[in-house]
Amino acid sequence: MEIFRFPFKAMGSACEIVIADIDRTIAQVKAAEAAQEALRIEKKYSRYQAESVVSRINAAAGKQKVECDPETWEMLNYAEQLYQMSEGLFDISSGILRQAWNFKEPRLPEKAQLDALCESIDWPSIERECNHIYLPKVGMEIDFGGFGKEYAADKAGAVLERLKVRHGYVNLGGDIRVLGPKPDGQSWVIGIQHPRELSKIIATIPLKEGALATSGDYEKYFELNGKRYCHILNPRTGMPVEYWSSISVLAPLSLMAGSYTTIAMLMEDRGLAFLEEAGASYFTTDLQCNIRFKK
Repeated sequence: MEIFRFPFKAMGSACEIVIADIDRTIAQVKAAEAAQEALRIEKKYSRYQAESVVSRINAAAGKQKVECDPETWEMLNYAEQLYQMSEGLFDISSGILRQAWNFKEPRLPEKAQLDALCESIDWPSIERECNHIYLPKVGMEIDFGGFGKEYAADKAGAVLERLKVRHGYVNLGGDIRVLGPKPDGQSWVIGIQHPRELSKIIATIPLKEGALATSGDYEKYFELNGKRYCHILNPRTGMPVEYWSSISVLAPLSLMAGSYTTIAMLMEDRGLAFLEEAGASYFTTDLQCNIRFKK
């Protein structure tokens, strides 16, 4: 068997499907089908797609209910679980904060603007009944960006499993779903990026199956007056989190791994206790790049 790599772009990220097979053409057909599944999810749920489910729901805010298909309904139910698990910090109605933050330039938003946006962040007020959703305030939005890429990684992985792929993995911008070890039984070695020296790897994680996801303050950020402001925002204050520079989590599914990393980042100084209580395997670095890990 040979190892074949098939790169593609999805969800604003460099992505890759890796398959071990005896025939490149066969592997390519399988990879294309898995990539198409990831692209389907992007088209269906991206806030940047005018015809997406998310865009239709947001456009109807304060006006009317929107009927949801079973897949969307499951995602909304998962969003409720994340809200409860995170004590309200993982709120999919917090995406409107991007209206105040532009991480391409070092500028802080006005507190009045943040306060006004935070008033529209209110997942419990969103009505969900009989496969319909209603955002009660004009200007409210939902956004699956907090776990959409991880969901897509798992769905692409499920396509490969259906196609009998036993050796390989899906990598959607660092959200990784491993289907099985290399053909010789060895682990795939996944590098974790150094959060301050982006050309370096701070650790490597061997994986034979399962998933790995990482959240950090180095993906989208700016620095102002010696302080770093990252894209992971507290929905209560509208301000970026500060405690961790990077959190990686191992889990059976990418969706679970990614959810744990984001919640731990949002919980800041309580993040490690959350991961411990969840029984997660993790690798963390704080702002001083002190490392803590648990297998």
